[in-house]
Amino acid sequence: MFMGEYHHNIDDKGRLIIPAKFRSELGETFIVTRGLEKCLYVYSETEWNRIVAKLKTLPFTKKDVRTFVRSFFSGATECEFDRQGRINITSPLVSYADITKECVVIGANDRIEIWSENNWNNFFLENQDKIEDIAENLFSGSVFDETL
Repeated sequence: MFMGEYHHNIDDKGRLIIPAKFRSELGETFIVTRGLEKCLYVYSETEWNRIVAKLKTLPFTKKDVRTFVRSFFSGATECEFDRQGRINITSPLVSYADITKECVVIGANDRIEIWSENNWNNFFLENQDKIEDIAENLFSGSVFDETL
């Protein structure tokens, strides 16, 4: 499981250090692609293969499926770490996520997300007051409701 929030800078060549805690769990090669809300998703090969298998079950005759698959896969790139624990993020992905220099790398359970610091701060501010309501809506009447 990936968790935590880390702040790093991307350099002029598109290289970003990934926290050491995440590197071993990602493995030698992994996938970076467009995420939702203008961030990037980073998946281990195992998790990527699970997602690909699920997407293959969706009917390609539906326009939403085709649109999502095109966006998700066209932005995907296989990556590996350099000796300093950095990854090279392609310029289309940097542009998509509005990354200029400061980045926030977060663990999000089965994936890592890479955000521009500005987009992350905006997302967090927009949602921090809603978290209690979201939790209540998601977990009401579930096992989690009893433990939370």
